[in-house]
Amino acid sequence: MATFLYRLGRLAFRRRWYVALVWAGVLACVGLGALKAPGTTDQEFSMPGIESQKAFDLMEERFPGAAADGATARVVFVAPDGQKVTATDNREAVEEAVNSLASGSQVAGVADPFESQAVSKDGSTAYATVTYKVKSEEVTDASRAAVEEAADQAREAGLTVEAGGSAMDSGGSPGGVAEIIGISVAAVVLLITFGSMAAAGLPLLTAIIGVAITMFTITLLGSALGLSTSTGTLAMMLGLAVGIDYALFVVSRYREERAKGHSPQEAAGLAVGTAGSAVVFAGLTVVIALAGLAVVGIPMLTKMGLAAAGAVMVAVLIALTIVPALLGFWPNAVLPRTARKGVKRARKAGVRTRTLLVRRVVAGKKTVTGRTVLSGEAVPGKHRAKVSNGLSDAEAPKDNLGTRWARFVLRRPLPVLILGVLGLGALALPATGLQLGMPGDEAKSTATTERRAYDALAEGFGPGFNGPLTIVVDAKGATDAKAAVSAISEKIADTKGVVSVAQPHFNEAGDTAVFSATPSTSPTDAKTMTLVKTIRAERSATEAAVDGATFEVTGTTALNIDIATKVQGALIPYLITIVGLAVVLLLVVFRSLLVPLKAAFGFLLSVLAALGAVVAVFQEGHGASLLGVEQTGPIMSMMPIFLVGIVFGLAMDYEVFLVSRMRESYVHGESAREAVVSGFRHSARVVVAAALIMVAVFAGFIGESDSMIKMIGFGLATAVLFDAFVVRMALVPAILSLLGDKAWWLPKWLDRLLPHVDIEGETLNRRPAEHEAEALPPQDPVRAGV
Repeated sequence: MATFLYRLGRLAFRRRWYVALVWAGVLACVGLGALKAPGTTDQEFSMPGIESQKAFDLMEERFPGAAADGATARVVFVAPDGQKVTATDNREAVEEAVNSLASGSQVAGVADPFESQAVSKDGSTAYATVTYKVKSEEVTDASRAAVEEAADQAREAGLTVEAGGSAMDSGGSPGGVAEIIGISVAAVVLLITFGSMAAAGLPLLTAIIGVAITMFTITLLGSALGLSTSTGTLAMMLGLAVGIDYALFVVSRYREERAKGHSPQEAAGLAVGTAGSAVVFAGLTVVIALAGLAVVGIPMLTKMGLAAAGAVMVAVLIALTIVPALLGFWPNAVLPRTARKGVKRARKAGVRTRTLLVRRVVAGKKTVTGRTVLSGEAVPGKHRAKVSNGLSDAEAPKDNLGTRWARFVLRRPLPVLILGVLGLGALALPATGLQLGMPGDEAKSTATTERRAYDALAEGFGPGFNGPLTIVVDAKGATDAKAAVSAISEKIADTKGVVSVAQPHFNEAGDTAVFSATPSTSPTDAKTMTLVKTIRAERSATEAAVDGATFEVTGTTALNIDIATKVQGALIPYLITIVGLAVVLLLVVFRSLLVPLKAAFGFLLSVLAALGAVVAVFQEGHGASLLGVEQTGPIMSMMPIFLVGIVFGLAMDYEVFLVSRMRESYVHGESAREAVVSGFRHSARVVVAAALIMVAVFAGFIGESDSMIKMIGFGLATAVLFDAFVVRMALVPAILSLLGDKAWWLPKWLDRLLPHVDIEGETLNRRPAEHEAEALPPQDPVRAGV
């Protein structure tokens, strides 16, 4: 692996124009294709195998031409204080608005509230239901504007008018303030980390290229594959985060190799061969976690996971090819200021450079290292002494903040371990009260008309009015269909928790009926879930009372309950699947039995702590107002699955980047404790910078209006914070210190079974000496990299 990537890095550096042209061609092709493509959609949600979906499918079959989840809008009219909507002036204003609503080209019909009995008991509130000929994602902006114009007419008469429903939801769109915030913070972190504008800008540039290719591809394939706007947002979120991080690690390693005296081309090859190997395996863990979302069995979730996995794969390919190619164009621009000044002095003096090769012995193996000196320069006595001892100046270890922190943890491993575990455990406690659901308009900001319409309906007609249950009766086998439907309707109306049932609506064949049952509690209330379960539990007794008729419970509320139940059931199998696959992958990478298990343990701590933080904010309301959360309630059903999958992949990123450097030092002859310090010396600063960038990118999405994206952004930001700074920076060195050499133990029989993958770059150290030196023309004093 390391040798192949080393050659790839050198090839990309040497053939940089070809690499740039290939990627520019890819970007142009998908960009032009995206401009002509229909784009992403908000296709109907489906989940095979649940009762709600079966009932929807039956409605589609028995009521042709009327989609079970077609677009609807509810326009709510509220009379001024002390008045009623049935008053003459108010009624005329409502009817005028209804007539205006019916004139839309996409409108199938409008139910007059005074004819459909859609007036509250106290007469203060009424609503008109607008049905459309198209699905919600196909409703045009002009149709929504027509609803607003009709509402404005009624407002001029003194009524309070709000509009809600699926037709009024224009959906979120990727791009905007979130990305700008994330990129801005990332730029600052990179600038502080590298101290070079070029070094800071290169990871940002390559990440933006990767995100652009991913988003264009999603737009190009969106209509054909049924990809939603949320799919694109998640792919952008992850693509931007990992794209910056992967490029950051390669650039950092390039600078490190240049500091050792390697030529630019050699340094690029070594950077891709070592850090690039870690990037490949880190990317694989993320892809495994995201592709594993298919285990849940929700098509939309599967598409989102695969699209995000594609974004990660693009980020890996770019880190391995475009990054070394760009380094080839500007080999010295990413170096620290002092190194760049040295290059300029060398250019001005017109002096050639050459590479001094030093052989040293580590763990009984001869390896080759290099130090670049100016042609004709005498090797200082101090350097000669170090050469005789087997070390060059560039190899002299230097302490930094990372090494000091590592030694602090190594001196107190047990207290650090206990404190870290207890702290994350305390943060995870709120997760024990996790409630899953699918928040609707009640979770939106009060500044939106949808939220105000929701509140007005709840006040006028009761909290359960916003989440009616839809009962689909299949009376095809009944001798008297109408009598059977009537009996089922009466039985459900007598169920505790049901406020009212509507008149049944039959299809043309007269063998299927649909009616709604209004609960006494809100759609996200736990009592509503109990009510759905009660109706279904009593189904056998209800159906026994009628001859040949069956019924199923569906509707948005029941569908959300079924989704929550299915996701909860799939969480453990999903967790076992991705953890199992990743443990096998880490066994191959680290050739250790305990390191992968430690990694999985740390991941569970960080993800549970992050889930506890999500529950504390979005469900219990602690600090919710600071994040712009208008309404607390159940956690979105798919949130735990997303959090587990994405955080697992990102957690393994930091595990691979940090521990691979420890493994590299260990196999090169250092003791277990020294290897931990070496790993922190080389990786701690970069891992911290990468984590801060990810936190910034994810936190930027907290400002999105889409409640799911807001929740995911917060959950991922906190999870990365916990995992990088508590688990990887504190618990990992503490555990490795306590384990000592046992951390790297692997049974011999297992060692023989596992394939050997060189991620530490051990084979690169055994390359012949002539591979180290570069032929230097007299006119090029910086080719070997001063």
